[in-house]
Amino acid sequence: MMKKIQRFGGAMLAPVMLFSFFGIIIGFSLLFSNQTIMGDIAAPGTLWYKFWNVIAAGGWTPFFQLPILFVVGLPISLAKKYAARATMEALVTYIAFNYFVNAILTLWPNSFGVDITQAATTGSGLTSIAGITTLDTGMIGALLISGIVVYLHNRYYEQELPEMLSIFSGSVFVTMIGFFVMVPLAVIMCFVWPTIQEGMRSMQGFFINSGSLGVFVYQFLQKILIPTGLHHFVYAPFAYDNAVIEGGMAAYWAGHIGDFQTSAQSLKELYPFGGFSLSGMSKVFGTAGLSLAIIQTARPDKKKKVIALIAPAALTAILTGITEPIEFTFLFVAPALWVVHALLDASIATVSYAFGVVGDFGGGLINWLGLDWLPLWKFHSSTYITQIIIGLIFTAIWYFVFTFIIKKFNLKTPGREDDLESMQLYSKADYENKQKDKNKGKEEEIPKHLRQAQAYMALVGGKENVIDVTNCATRLRLTIKDANKVASSTEFQAAGASGLVNTGNGGIQIIVGLTVPTVRESFEELMKE
Repeated sequence: MMKKIQRFGGAMLAPVMLFSFFGIIIGFSLLFSNQTIMGDIAAPGTLWYKFWNVIAAGGWTPFFQLPILFVVGLPISLAKKYAARATMEALVTYIAFNYFVNAILTLWPNSFGVDITQAATTGSGLTSIAGITTLDTGMIGALLISGIVVYLHNRYYEQELPEMLSIFSGSVFVTMIGFFVMVPLAVIMCFVWPTIQEGMRSMQGFFINSGSLGVFVYQFLQKILIPTGLHHFVYAPFAYDNAVIEGGMAAYWAGHIGDFQTSAQSLKELYPFGGFSLSGMSKVFGTAGLSLAIIQTARPDKKKKVIALIAPAALTAILTGITEPIEFTFLFVAPALWVVHALLDASIATVSYAFGVVGDFGGGLINWLGLDWLPLWKFHSSTYITQIIIGLIFTAIWYFVFTFIIKKFNLKTPGREDDLESMQLYSKADYENKQKDKNKGKEEEIPKHLRQAQAYMALVGGKENVIDVTNCATRLRLTIKDANKVASSTEFQAAGASGLVNTGNGGIQIIVGLTVPTVRESFEELMKE
């Protein structure tokens, strides 16, 4: 069960990854169309103003269509075969569900406590999905329905039907079943969802009023659960659903950043729940501190290799907010550091919030520049200067705390291994050179992602030992039959991975990096051979 929950949580990343780009587009569009900042060139009616408003209109795509993105994103990662067809099945079934809800609320207008005739605005409990006025079930409804369809797809897509009924096989059969499942589900949702919405509104008030303590608990849980994959279920309701504000914090910030640009109020007054969007503080400042500590504590003869290993991963985390390559570098060789890391992560978010730092700070510096600093610096520079000061102080704290613990307990972080040759395993150069030697004389070199897939396939015991495969942002997730056939973590590192995680019950995770989608595709092709 835990393995399935982890896969479900990882699959939620597919649409979430879009937010960083589109959020930056909105930030720059609002910046360049603000007359106060840009001058007369951005006056309403000018070609400049109109151009950036057109760009902003496209930038709103994932924020305004988030439920649909979750519906089509889930099958991409969870469908065992024919993911594209599963995506179509999920979209059609989701739209049918909302048509059912609309019809039920229209035909029985006084039975569910929701007035279908009113506009679908904030607080109404309604929304518009593909032009259909329906209950605002948000991310939860989208994931529920898409999850049902993925289950039906994996179980019934290849169901053989009698020859005379073969026209109803495949996607049609899955959609038929989904259609009839949606009818009772729509009825149930009409009865229970308005009550759930009231509970969510009460929960919003609780979290907003929880202050710094709430921020600390939230941030600690989000970080400490990363190794289990369950952290998605902590932050997603806050960022993309109604835990603290209807529609989620990401959409709210992007939608109101234009108002924040010229307001005399502090950002904390304007965005009181912004303490739940400060995970990027540790991604930028924490990463810098712990990376320096790992480098500083490495043996002198290994420091150059440690820098080569750590620096690219740290830069990725600081710029983009994708921390897994750097965090998983030390997590599984020194797990005690992970608890300390989570406590510092929660502390920097809490202290920042206490001093008035709020905003869309869930990513790295690229995200900060586009959605916070550039558009809002003129009016809220004091907030950001405070943020930088706090961040640099915590960079030093991370550095000194990690340095002390690593040396005190002689933790085997990169560069401190007993085996003098082990650091070679963190470099991909030897493996790539070896592969080049093997391919000498061939007309065409095998692509890198295919070479990696072939190596990983051999290291997990061949395709006969693999039950299924999926991926998250940086990890190739496998379910295998016999764990004894899986090679050691060091052999995976020699093949180009950053490490190997054994999650138990037949589950393993190969830490590949940001190229994991293409490696997964090559891996799946090898499975078919």
